[in-house]
Amino acid sequence: MQTTQSTYEGKPVYKASLITRGNNKLDNVFMMRDTLLSLCSKDDLAPLYFRKGAREGKRYYVDELWYTYPRSNCHLKMHRITDEGEHKWQEKEYASCIYDMMSIFLRARNFDASKMKKGDIVALPISDAKRLSNSWMEFRGRDTFKVSSTKEKFRCLVFSFYEHENGKTHELIRFFVTDDQNHIPVRLDMFLSFGSAKAFLKSYEGVRSELTSKIN
Repeated sequence: MQTTQSTYEGKPVYKASLITRGNNKLDNVFMMRDTLLSLCSKDDLAPLYFRKGAREGKRYYVDELWYTYPRSNCHLKMHRITDEGEHKWQEKEYASCIYDMMSIFLRARNFDASKMKKGDIVALPISDAKRLSNSWMEFRGRDTFKVSSTKEKFRCLVFSFYEHENGKTHELIRFFVTDDQNHIPVRLDMFLSFGSAKAFLKSYEGVRSELTSKIN
């Protein structure tokens, strides 16, 4: 996972990307190769574009979302290429902001957790190119985490992202961000229908504020 600065339609944006891959030893059982990209405005982190290319087992599909904000609403232009190569398009408009599986990370990093209590919930509806999900973020409290690549230890804020589908609630992602003004993601736990995936902080640069969460 990487977050950088870029431009989109001539305006500065944050570009967040994520590549997930399964263990090579398990490719013959279930192959997973997912590539996600999200562009968000720098001023208010409003999602502007999202793409997911997913190789999951024998399936390969692509989801794309284009965001616009007419009349202060959130308009989605949605495009899916199915595993059979069929192109499906639809458009929907909502009164509140809608996110995707990447822009929620940037949004969550912008939370002011100084007044949050363990168990507090923030509604964060997300969409792919098929449907809108009933989803939310829960603040799980604070914990410490040691980054193996840098040997650094941080105090972290811990959040979980949930989705309610088919009468059941599923935890999709749990993530740890530094408990300071930077909110650097140091760990992601992704709970998949066929297993799990984890990501850990490898490096960081261009940090704006002091790393007060770092434990010496």
